[in-house]
Amino acid sequence: MTAQPEQAATKIFDRLTQDHDQHRELLDRIAETSGESEERKTLFTQLTKELKGHAAAEEQAVYSTMMRKPPTTDETRHSVAEHQELDEMLNDLAATDMSSSAWLIKFKDFAHRYRHHIEEEEEDHFPDFAEHITDEDTRHMTKVFEKRKAREKAEAEVTPEAAQDAKE
Repeated sequence: MTAQPEQAATKIFDRLTQDHDQHRELLDRIAETSGESEERKTLFTQLTKELKGHAAAEEQAVYSTMMRKPPTTDETRHSVAEHQELDEMLNDLAATDMSSSAWLIKFKDFAHRYRHHIEEEEEDHFPDFAEHITDEDTRHMTKVFEKRKAREKAEAEVTPEAAQDAKE
């Protein structure tokens, strides 16, 4: 099993980056809102569903494939751990009063951490992963990602924690 040419390997990573670009845009738009406005609620709901759908699909399609490749195991574990942390932060945001200053502080921290995560994926992990995947891997990852993302996004919960569970 030989790795495929880098150009073909980037197809799945270009697709993931396309999602990341949409996420960056949503983060920017949310940052421009204030209080518990309908716009903030709508954008936050959209962001949450996008991120949870993307992360679950990325884990099943890409990370499960990369875990089977010893040279990329550590990077993969790192990214999965960050997904867990980011999911907890999102859930905490959902449990925090949007009109409070605490929400904005938490949102800015979340946005910073998420941007770091996706930049690390795009600049470090994806190029490394591309060196170790085959044509068959690429076809599998692309198919699984698209199918799983649609299902996960539709089922994603925005407020899985109660307000009393919000962190101080």
